[in-house]
Amino acid sequence: MSQSTPPRSAVDLHMHSLHSDGSMLVEDLVARVVERGVRLMALTDHDNTAGITTAATEAERLGIDFIPGVEISSEWSGIGIHIVGLGIDIQNPELQMGLERIMEFRDWRAAEISRLLDNAGIPGAEAGARKLAGSRMVGRTHFARWLKDSGYCRDNGEAFQRWLGRGQMAYVPSDWIPMRDAISWIRLAGGVAVVAHPGRYKLSAERLRELFVEFRDAGGGAIEVSSGSQAAADREHLAKLARQLNLAASLGSDFHGPEIGHAELGQLAPLPVGVQPVWECLGHSFPLSPVH
Repeated sequence: MSQSTPPRSAVDLHMHSLHSDGSMLVEDLVARVVERGVRLMALTDHDNTAGITTAATEAERLGIDFIPGVEISSEWSGIGIHIVGLGIDIQNPELQMGLERIMEFRDWRAAEISRLLDNAGIPGAEAGARKLAGSRMVGRTHFARWLKDSGYCRDNGEAFQRWLGRGQMAYVPSDWIPMRDAISWIRLAGGVAVVAHPGRYKLSAERLRELFVEFRDAGGGAIEVSSGSQAAADREHLAKLARQLNLAASLGSDFHGPEIGHAELGQLAPLPVGVQPVWECLGHSFPLSPVH
């Protein structure tokens, strides 16, 4: 494989559909996964599992392996931390009650953002954002897209700078659940908890290690070593920490859609040698080397 050829992986354990802030229907997403040469996938929509049954059915029909997942919005030491759950039982009542708690907050936040925008002379934001979302899960990115599409700004970045970002007139602080709760729900549902894209949290090396130690001690099982939404240079350092702390390693593109700015499905550098792949903890066996 030449240096100019993007790396590709047969495993991708972090992606989103229209049931959260992705842009693709579940059926179309799974078809794209197959086209990209991915043979083991996990659907990890934010704070809900509404797409899992359809994704599992489509994956089986198209002949690839599937792991049910979710990405839970949580908080550690005042910082928003996303925890991916892999291999979960989506019927587990503790998990579903916890996810409903988060979704109720999201519903309230959407209404509050809309109220603040209305006060600023921008009416109809919640209805517009919900129409774009296509599901119950409405996030700030949906509001940003609606503001752009409605001509109030040039792009999503300007939407956050003018209205939705911290300190702006329509900013509503997050009130996520403690990280320990997210880990507990995932474990009660029979899954493995994974710190998503740790390179994105802008923590010092010392603080990142503190996060991982507390995560591990609370029952967390793996960290995302190779991610489409963090710098490739983070991979070796994260792998070293995974080995030192006896945590497994995961990888995922964090794909949201072909027009949205994260990596393409399966566009991932392989896990470094010496780490335990998280999919082995879940009973799957796939090569560490990239596909061609």
